Amino acid sequence: MSQKIGFVGVGRMGANMARNLKDRGYEISAVNDVNKEAAAGLAKELDCLHAEELAQVTESSDIIFTVITNDEAMRSIYFSDNDNLLVSAEGKTFINCATLSPGIQKEVADAAENAGAGALEGCMASSIPQAREGKLYLMIGGKEELFNTMKPILEDMSINLKLIGDIGKAAQVKALVNMVMNINTAGLAEGLGLADSLGLDLEMVCEVFSQTGANSRVLETDAEDMIARDHEAWFSAEHAAKDSGIAADIAKEVGLNLPLNDATCSQFNKLVEDGKGELDKSGVAELTFKGRHP
Repeated sequence: MSQKIGFVGVGRMGANMARNLKDRGYEISAVNDVNKEAAAGLAKELDCLHAEELAQVTESSDIIFTVITNDEAMRSIYFSDNDNLLVSAEGKTFINCATLSPGIQKEVADAAENAGAGALEGCMASSIPQAREGKLYLMIGGKEELFNTMKPILEDMSINLKLIGDIGKAAQVKALVNMVMNINTAGLAEGLGLADSLGLDLEMVCEVFSQTGANSRVLETDAEDMIARDHEAWFSAEHAAKDSGIAADIAKEVGLNLPLNDATCSQFNKLVEDGKGELDKSGVAELTFKGRHP
């Protein structure tokens, strides 16, 4: 395949997205990450350039995927004075895959257009194994014409691909997805914590939950980890706090009060303040089971 693909942000999601595309015959041209050791290791694995400068990624690639942590990091890679992705970006396409605010997605898309480039938001509602297997759920925001041009590569990364609307709309929907997921996670942690304090058999409680209105996807993915205190991060508490905060900011913009989201955000922020932000979101149970939290 003739298109050259670059990646900025090669943590577990970004690295596995790159591996999937390499396996499917795409040329990975360059990778960049603030963790230079991780980027160098992946570059060697994929036989591509370890770009220590962002402009090198743009120069060597036709399509650049970004998978970074937050709005501040996004501004840094696109707008830093010394080095950024928009240097000589004419004709390039940027696909931004992190969970970010709608505002920064619009800001970046406008700047890319001014530089003669195109931009899409590619919001993911998926896990690390799904990234590796090319089975992402991708919500795309941007111009339909550019979406259709990029559709073949996006289809090779996903099993569910949906054009949500203009730039910023996919970020809005992704914020809602993670808001509801985080509320469900915090609610399950409280339910199991209370069940434990009542001396109930937690396996029995989970079975009852699964057959009643208490059932949820989070019950399937997080309940066992909450009980066993196995909080290896698939989706960290720090990310949960960030994403619930994005939802809160969106709600403020439209004058809406979201008390459940606010309470959930407070719980995940407490984990971060306690130095446990690196735990999986299931770690919120450390705040709801007696004897686990000072």
